[in-house]
Amino acid sequence: MTQQRTWVTRVAGGARRALQEYTLEVVKGPDRGQRVRVRAARFRVGALDGNDLKLTDPSVSGLHLELSHDERGVRVHDLGSRNGTIVNGVQVADAFLTSAATLELGSTQVAFTPEAGSVEVEALSVERFGPLVGKSVVMRELFARLQSFAARDATVLIHGETGSGKELVAEALVQASPRAERPLVVVDCSALAPSLVESELFGHEKGAFTGAVAQRAGAFERAHGGTVFLDEIGELPLELQPRLLRALERREVQRLGGKGPIGIDVRVLAATHRPLEEEVNQGRFRADLFYRLSVLRVDVPPLRDRRDDVAVLVQHFLGNGPTMDARTLERLASHPWPGNVRELRNAVERWKAGAEPLSPAPSGPQAGATVTATLDEPFLVQKERLVNTFEAAYAKALLEVSKGNLSEAARRAGVSRMAVVKMFTRLGLLG
Repeated sequence: MTQQRTWVTRVAGGARRALQEYTLEVVKGPDRGQRVRVRAARFRVGALDGNDLKLTDPSVSGLHLELSHDERGVRVHDLGSRNGTIVNGVQVADAFLTSAATLELGSTQVAFTPEAGSVEVEALSVERFGPLVGKSVVMRELFARLQSFAARDATVLIHGETGSGKELVAEALVQASPRAERPLVVVDCSALAPSLVESELFGHEKGAFTGAVAQRAGAFERAHGGTVFLDEIGELPLELQPRLLRALERREVQRLGGKGPIGIDVRVLAATHRPLEEEVNQGRFRADLFYRLSVLRVDVPPLRDRRDDVAVLVQHFLGNGPTMDARTLERLASHPWPGNVRELRNAVERWKAGAEPLSPAPSGPQAGATVTATLDEPFLVQKERLVNTFEAAYAKALLEVSKGNLSEAARRAGVSRMAVVKMFTRLGLLG
């Protein structure tokens, strides 16, 4: 019996993955007889238009399951479907297929059969792409995808865990695109009050609502000719999603209180840590907007899936500073990194300061710090005020010392340029 697997081959320019092909055939249900040979790294099955295998069975969810390659086999991942996914008689959330199997989706059965053919995944031979760093096979595959996507003008959905580097992926796409020298406007959908999101995206006229004391252009207008980066798009309120969809489809926006549409020329990048397919199935995210945003898709690998990059990243964070000893590097390479690259960067900073890199960060105020607290207000209200006060003071000082140079500000703050743009934009420090 043919074994389903992914393997790594060594070729000129570095290692590359070869993905074994497989066939899916509907053997039971309304779509019996449908058959497709899969050569893609990811393949989605469900009832909605836009799936790679669309099924008409009403018991199949809109976005039911996804198949992807893994070193352990082909991963079957249920996307929060209402009737679940069954593999060889066992209901699963995740499973790995290494040989022929039967998948059940509602009343439909699909036969999975490994084939003899394979497809080599393109990978660049470099260890850097824009602000991204990595020598692992999965990162060099990511670089190849970004290089291809950067030259196009289609919308890109960037998915990845918190701390995995989604902002840097967006920055890399912008830097390598024909719009690199044009405006970049960042909207953090998780940091805005729901009542302000519409104004931030589309703008408003003077007097459009209480507090609208002057006319304001929205993010799409300000980015005309350039790029809009919608960070944490999964947090966008459901009631605003139709307006965003119309803006993307018609390439025009209308300010709150405005009298007519305004044409826009922007490329849109969106990022999220949420599994939007599951959000669609739960009715928390519109399927049509999901497909419009994911014309092209980038999945940022978590650090635990690219441990070969730990030493490279450590050296990147150290710069021209001291070299980390081999024993500490081994400890870091074996750590699971739930906080991904962001957690690693913080660990390196602790090591540079003479502390244990994997020690928990101090909690609570430092000795000598002055914090005013009262029991007259809720905890979260006071905490938010304290954080906002610190962030505003830090950002203003950072902007002043960097003289408005965003790259210099990012270097001094130890964060990505995109993170600096987000912070300055949120605080109204950028024009």
